[in-house]
Amino acid sequence: MFQGIQKALLLAPHPDDGEFSSGGTLKKLIEEGVEVFYVAFSPCTKSVPEGFDKDVLYTELKAALSKLGIAEDHIITFNYDVREFPKFRQEILEDLIGIRKMVKPDLVLMPNSDDIHQDHHTIYQEGLRAFKTSRLLGYELPWNNLNFKSNFHVKLEKHHIEAKIDSIGEDKSQGFRTYHDDEFFLGLAKVRGVQVGTAYAEAFEVIRWWL
Repeated sequence: MFQGIQKALLLAPHPDDGEFSSGGTLKKLIEEGVEVFYVAFSPCTKSVPEGFDKDVLYTELKAALSKLGIAEDHIITFNYDVREFPKFRQEILEDLIGIRKMVKPDLVLMPNSDDIHQDHHTIYQEGLRAFKTSRLLGYELPWNNLNFKSNFHVKLEKHHIEAKIDSIGEDKSQGFRTYHDDEFFLGLAKVRGVQVGTAYAEAFEVIRWWL
């Protein structure tokens, strides 16, 4: 399925965005021999519940991505303040350009064009500028979307979804969120699978594609 793609890069404004949106796809990419890199831009210290260390989201991120087979040396993190990304557009763009030069990805997974979260929209906009010559897919986070163009689907098997759910389970500090629910993600994967005639799938928006 991923013919011609040797390196993939996921842009996660916050830790866990990649697992929530694309965990099954990341697992499948790795199984098919694609080298996967993961970038998270904020430790979200202002959003950490009481009783947890301030850097807990980055600690949980490493554990979560290990469930998907992503090596720790393929995880890149920054320290931008959550909900403040629009103030740092140029700095973020320069970081993205540096990552582009280092990784040289064939495929970039990023927030979709209709994501209404200010941090996500900034990563979408600057990601377009930095990776305009790469294949670009916008991932789905339903709680951040009023609309979503689900015009690209990755067909998945049960073990891909199980790995995704195991990965999400490592994000213990975020268990209070309403969408942090195994049945929700299983149900969404089934819905997306029905759309393309398979048991499970994850959906994306085609932002840029070429053969």
